[in-house]
Amino acid sequence: MTGEIIDISQPVDSGAGVFEGDTPFSFRWKWDRAQGSSCNVAAVKLSPHVGSHADAPLHFDAQGASIGEVDLDRYLGPCRVVDLAGQFAGGADLVRPEQLVGIDFGRTPRVLLRTHDSPSTAFPRRFAALSPEAARWFGENGGQLLGLDTPSVDPAKSRELAAHRELGRNGVAILENLVLGHVEAGEYELIAMPLRWMGLDASPVRAVLRRTRR
Repeated sequence: MTGEIIDISQPVDSGAGVFEGDTPFSFRWKWDRAQGSSCNVAAVKLSPHVGSHADAPLHFDAQGASIGEVDLDRYLGPCRVVDLAGQFAGGADLVRPEQLVGIDFGRTPRVLLRTHDSPSTAFPRRFAALSPEAARWFGENGGQLLGLDTPSVDPAKSRELAAHRELGRNGVAILENLVLGHVEAGEYELIAMPLRWMGLDASPVRAVLRRTRR
């Protein structure tokens, strides 16, 4: 089985947007060949929520698993991309359960929601998020992973993180800040492994899709 690899990861550099007060990406050369070192080695500083990333249960639950402890099966396997961009063309809104009805979780238990067409990495002033009801419905009906092309499954001003918590109750893995504007709706194989960062609340991922053909 072979298929085209489609990169759905945000590029990460100093222009990558973050929530207000979070740590943006920056780096410096610890060793620099231009300065006489034998090799180039960088030192990096960033929030684990910069760019495309996986949230761990620890992000929203003090007793939850860190990203280094999560079940990797969630991040690899059959996936469906659902195109909702036309329904959010007017700005921010919440994904409702009725917009997810019809997904065959037995066939594609991983779902990525495309809510806009813009490839920008700047932090959006408004973005679509997941309603708590949709998050609950998704987990209770067999969804294993949910990904969005926005900075969070919850609205930017949320303090309760209700959608995160509803997904977490049912063991649903969360991907955020994906790039889906160039991806057609349909079935794919998802590969989006988080790093084994022990004790941390999230990890960057290099997320890719592969449309398989036999």
